Amino acid sequence: MLRFRGPTLILLSVLAATGPVRAQQAPSTPSQPWDASLAKQALKAPAPSAPPLNLDPAKVYTLAELVNIAEQNNPDTRVAWQNAKARASEVGIAQSTLYPTLAAVALAETTRGDILLDTRYVRQTLDSFAPLLSLDYTIFDFGRRLQEVAINRNRLLAANFQFNDTHRKIIFQVMQAYYRLLDAKGLQQAAEANLKNAQTVQQAAEARLQNGLATLPDVLEARSAAAQADYNLQSALGALEIAHGDLATVLGISPLTQFQVQSIQDIKMPDSIEDTVEASIDKALAQRPDLMQQVAQLRAAGAEVKAARRNYFPTLNLDGEAGLGRRYGQQVGFPGVYSPTHEVWDARLTLSWTLFDGLARENRLAQAHADQKEAAAAIDSIRDQVENQVWAAYSTANTALRQQKAAAALLESATESYNAALESYNYGVRSQIDVVSAQRTLADARATDVTARTQLLTGLATLAYQTSDLLYGKRP
Repeated sequence: MLRFRGPTLILLSVLAATGPVRAQQAPSTPSQPWDASLAKQALKAPAPSAPPLNLDPAKVYTLAELVNIAEQNNPDTRVAWQNAKARASEVGIAQSTLYPTLAAVALAETTRGDILLDTRYVRQTLDSFAPLLSLDYTIFDFGRRLQEVAINRNRLLAANFQFNDTHRKIIFQVMQAYYRLLDAKGLQQAAEANLKNAQTVQQAAEARLQNGLATLPDVLEARSAAAQADYNLQSALGALEIAHGDLATVLGISPLTQFQVQSIQDIKMPDSIEDTVEASIDKALAQRPDLMQQVAQLRAAGAEVKAARRNYFPTLNLDGEAGLGRRYGQQVGFPGVYSPTHEVWDARLTLSWTLFDGLARENRLAQAHADQKEAAAAIDSIRDQVENQVWAAYSTANTALRQQKAAAALLESATESYNAALESYNYGVRSQIDVVSAQRTLADARATDVTARTQLLTGLATLAYQTSDLLYGKRP
């Protein structure tokens, strides 16, 4: 049997505790990374606060359905929601100061001392016990508490507008990621069509070579075009996987989750922008939640100025206790005596007025005025930014609209040119270079059409984001 003495046990305890202690030390040298193995054992990531969301891999999800999923599942909405709930609780806390505070108190006290009795001092012990009700109430403070309520109410408004702005941003993020995925999917489909066309040209060239109507360089040129089309297809497939993961991340789900989206060719392109740029700017100034949030902050700063001014006035408070008490007293040489139960109460009316506090109230008032002017300047800055953002978004969307119409015409023309060149090549009228050039022009036209469609949809989404139509107008 092993036996350890006291010092040995202390030493073993210290050695056993060196592991966690080392995990809290700085790295020993600047040339090697820190060994975080011990810290990783103590620090573990908590489990997700929301259960994982499973999507149907066979279902084709629309943009509106994906937006709803993101609003329910994205953690940013829960963060903004809990922030708004916390601000609502602060309003309740501020309103509670308008009411009196009533507490149950139990006072127990014992004292011992020598008292003068005739010509000598006698030790006396007194014990008392009294259950009481304590009341504390500010009767009048020139509206100081009301201003605190106003401050917190405006902060709650700001938190609510921030919550709405979070939804606006998440909707826009989903739309951006969704259109990027549609763009990648459209480019992948275009790359597949381009590969098929290139293989068709290659087959025609090889057939003409066997018949003695084409040369080997013609076939090699067609094979090179087919290989390039296959390379472009593989790049498009990789971009499609990345876009799928980006959209899944915005939705708050794992990138491994499989789901389907519609084709960009199934979305009808608009012919024009409904509102004018002036109407779009006016709409943004009336409903942008970030601007409304700053307005609420300005109102809270104004209430803080009023509250700081109220500190110069006195306050009238009422406090006191009331209850029942009983005492026990004893003097040396005499028996102890219990007093009968008796009423105990104490009431105070206090008028408090701070005459000098080292200029603290002056500095608080100056700070409140500065915060108010800062909030007002921030509103002017945000208003200018909103107008510029809407103007830029409107111009971008209008440009994308014209480019999409031009890209559609280009695709139609390139398709007719390729079909004519291939038919003429089969009849021996056109050369190999002509048909390969027409095939490449068609490939570029397909990619341009897909990109132009995506830019138009993204531009319109950006305009709706800047005007807040994503929240209060036409949602996807």
